[in-house]
Amino acid sequence: MRFYVDFDDCLCETAKAFTEIATRLFGKNVPYEEVRFFNLQESFDLTDEEYEQLMSEGHRPEVLLSYEETPGASKVLNELIDKGHEVFIITGRPSNSFEASRRWLDEHGLERATLYCLNKYGRDFFYKKGEFNLELEDYYKMSFDYAIEDSPMAFKFFGHLPDLKVMVIDRPWNREHELPGSNYTRCSGWEQIKEKIMLDSHIM
Repeated sequence: MRFYVDFDDCLCETAKAFTEIATRLFGKNVPYEEVRFFNLQESFDLTDEEYEQLMSEGHRPEVLLSYEETPGASKVLNELIDKGHEVFIITGRPSNSFEASRRWLDEHGLERATLYCLNKYGRDFFYKKGEFNLELEDYYKMSFDYAIEDSPMAFKFFGHLPDLKVMVIDRPWNREHELPGSNYTRCSGWEQIKEKIMLDSHIM
């Protein structure tokens, strides 16, 4: 089977790190549980200039490498890979963050997972016309059996796969969003994702 896995806030605790960055740079003290919007500019009440500064700081290689792993992520994914399943990490980060992202995966035992940078959110203007190594037209030619996501903004990328089972990791910014269909399941974390996959497919 083939698994689509988002990077930020699925594999690592990116938003928690950004709350610390926003406090350090701008004195914005927004607790993680109050990050109500996927758009961090709105969550932290930032100007356009501040938001660009936040995103640039949060995507420096040494900062990307410091993000803590979401508990259980590498363990569950490696169990899937050990069973012969394919794991594709498809991130909205631009390709100039590819090397640091690849290193983070390798350092967390996910060297067998394939990494792609896809322009999910049109953020490339923040990265000086940053490039992406997976174009949307090529992404839409790919197929997956399961997806693990946190962002309601990414759900639109799953419409071409009617049989896809989507595991939505519970985060403050997605709790008020109604899930699009019965193939979407809200999960508290990776252990519940594993249990759901086992129940559905008996593959682990």
